[in-house]
Amino acid sequence: MKKGLCFLTIVFLFLSSSFAYPLTADEIVEKAEEAAYYAGKDGRADVKMIIISASGKKRIREFTILRMNTKGKDQKFYVYFKAPSDVRKMAYLVWKHVGKEDDRWLWLPALNLLKRIAPGDKRTSFVGSDFYYEDVSGRDIKDDKHILLKETDKWYVIKNVPKDPDSVEFSYYLVWIDKKTFLPMKAEYYDKQGRLYRRIIAKKVEIIQGYPTVVEAVAEDLIRGSKTINIFKNVKYNIGLKERIFSERFLRRPPREVR
Repeated sequence: MKKGLCFLTIVFLFLSSSFAYPLTADEIVEKAEEAAYYAGKDGRADVKMIIISASGKKRIREFTILRMNTKGKDQKFYVYFKAPSDVRKMAYLVWKHVGKEDDRWLWLPALNLLKRIAPGDKRTSFVGSDFYYEDVSGRDIKDDKHILLKETDKWYVIKNVPKDPDSVEFSYYLVWIDKKTFLPMKAEYYDKQGRLYRRIIAKKVEIIQGYPTVVEAVAEDLIRGSKTINIFKNVKYNIGLKERIFSERFLRRPPREVR
């Protein structure tokens, strides 16, 4: 009898280790956030932003973005603009706080003005593009309820519904998450009338220092017909950034890490 129980125990342990439990929607979203925003302890990238109007007119902006993971899941971001001349030396700073509102500042050198970005403005255009301020550092996953709509061989499709509907312009958004890398590869936003009005697509992914990394992304305004392409180059992780860089002082005087 004891031998039989021992055998059954071994079989149970083998089966338990052989078959993974299915992930919940919250677990999938947590893994996606980790893959998209937390690769390495810190990171740096040069970005070429191409803004294309409905008529086909193009505007180009070039900037460098720095990111550092701090305490817990909190992070800090620094964006320094290099071109064209009308935005050169402009800088954007984010202190991302999980569980409460982020702190955001925009330095406008032409006006000698340090502007605080209000919480209600995070869902507005980032420097005239089709990306939003919130897209730079990511939306707090605790702000939404997550529902696994569909699972295929390649994708997890998650429906995200805001817990505070009055705080955002969308009623919900869908995200397609790659099952191998857990990178969010497409997001579609629906307005209060249920109309699809905005889409973000990761067009190209590369493995950099062992981390799957989006190196080209497109945001589309499906109502206006405009779109913005972000191309990421010179991406590096674990470069040893100092936290003092992410302060108001360096908004006015950019650190050497972005030059």
